[in-house]
Amino acid sequence: MLTGVIRPIETRTIDVEADTLEALDAAVRAATPAGWERTGPREISRRDGIREIQAQDLDAMAALVPDGWQLLSIRRS
Repeated sequence: MLTGVIRPIETRTIDVEADTLEALDAAVRAATPAGWERTGPREISRRDGIREIQAQDLDAMAALVPDGWQLLSIRRS
């Protein structure tokens, strides 16, 4: 049996205005919700929502990953 760890793939662009790079950085940080991570100057990606799935083999594991989700790791259980 294999156990896989998956998470949603979601990216957003944050629309903020600022006069300086420091102010832009602070505005993006303030607008970033919990469970999200900054991945670009104004881009954030979701990093929460992790869950486990189980399957007998790699093909079955791949078939269980829903659209919009990413397989992070696989271990034998």
